[in-house]
Amino acid sequence: MTMSSGASDRIPGIPPRPQLPDLAAARMLGPAETVEARWQQLLLVWRWHHERHEALHPGNAYPGIVVLIEAARAEPKLRQLYPFTSHFRLLFSSCTSHPWSVQAPSIEPLRDGRFCVRRPRSPEVIGVIHTADAAVALVVDNLPAGLGPAVDSQGDGARDR
Repeated sequence: MTMSSGASDRIPGIPPRPQLPDLAAARMLGPAETVEARWQQLLLVWRWHHERHEALHPGNAYPGIVVLIEAARAEPKLRQLYPFTSHFRLLFSSCTSHPWSVQAPSIEPLRDGRFCVRRPRSPEVIGVIHTADAAVALVVDNLPAGLGPAVDSQGDGARDR
């Protein structure tokens, strides 16, 4: 059964969907504004998913994606990159639109509360870390020299495909 976007508002304990920043409007202002709007969007969406999960499945663990996004957003070297998620993994692009240019390691929150840091575009594990802050530090330690801030990918011939 498919629920309309407002249906969750009628189920007790389910928070309403958040009002998200306008990413299209941010894109008109430039890459720095696009990156900031995307960080805000990502955090709001994952907080909502976490709260919804807790209301629907009390006592069932939820991966630490929210604390991970908060820790990564607090790190200036990552805050300047365009964040996105895939299968609960947090990734960072030096381009603000597809095709992404992923040169930084990714972080996956594990069900046991730890965080797995992987090499860019690879299944190779750099480390499995106990805290989001330590995982973010490991990513920063493995950033390529001179990476960032993210740029508008339109017309940029240097991006990865």
